[in-house]
Amino acid sequence: MQLPDSKYLSTLEAIIRFIVKLLAFLMIIVIFVGVADVVYVMYERIMQPPIFFLTSNDMLAVFGAFMLVLIAIEIFINIVVYLREEIIHVRIVLATAIVAVARKVIVFDYSELEFEYVIGTGLVIVALCLGYWLTGLRSLSAQDDVNETGVKD
Repeated sequence: MQLPDSKYLSTLEAIIRFIVKLLAFLMIIVIFVGVADVVYVMYERIMQPPIFFLTSNDMLAVFGAFMLVLIAIEIFINIVVYLREEIIHVRIVLATAIVAVARKVIVFDYSELEFEYVIGTGLVIVALCLGYWLTGLRSLSAQDDVNETGVKD
């Protein structure tokens, strides 16, 4: 016998799954628009005089646009993993955050940033990498608990 709340919760879960699927579809659109933006930024920078010559600022603009697409792909992977397994993998989320912060570091204009901001960003990177490393250790120890037959001890 199903409880009245059970049908209600099932409906809510179905709505959430629909929303997550919609987000995955929208993320595909974002990725395509991002790729188009990378092409546009590259074309725009290459066609500025002197033609086919990129300055370091031009390359930073291209790298920034490129990294945004990679971040969108990472977010899409997070969504797909959630749809398949209905759990959020902390390690994948941490990897996405590391890529996002790396993008920021790559496009920083250090001449305009305060010292504290740079130090704070460095601490965020250390914390994210430490978390990523620790989650990797946990998954390694979980694998050690599995014996040759594939059954956990």
